[in-house]
Amino acid sequence: MEIFKAIIEHINYIAAATLFVIGLYTVLTHSNLLKKVIGINIMETSIFLFFVSIGYVSGGGSPIISLGGERQIFINPVPSALILTGIVVAVSITAYSLSLIIKLHETYGTIDMDEIMELRGEKN
Repeated sequence: MEIFKAIIEHINYIAAATLFVIGLYTVLTHSNLLKKVIGINIMETSIFLFFVSIGYVSGGGSPIISLGGERQIFINPVPSALILTGIVVAVSITAYSLSLIIKLHETYGTIDMDEIMELRGEKN
């Protein structure tokens, strides 16, 4: 029974690790460049979930100081602020990657990495 309680308490970390492994598997096993970009996005999302989970405190409130004078537990706002920057960077990288994939498709007529390497003569 304790193992189930531990799993429920740490479900965010388990979900983040699972998503990261799914994204990594997608990047490593597929030669389609679009699928690789999707795998990278899944990995980025898992990192965002992990950082937000680190900042969460059970029973904590928003980090706004009240005038009541009573001690409160606050949720750490720094991971959430960092994630906002990370999301902007992730969207920028995704847009740039997709534009490169479009250019590769225009040049080689395919988005399969193995076929592009064969067309370039780099793969035997």
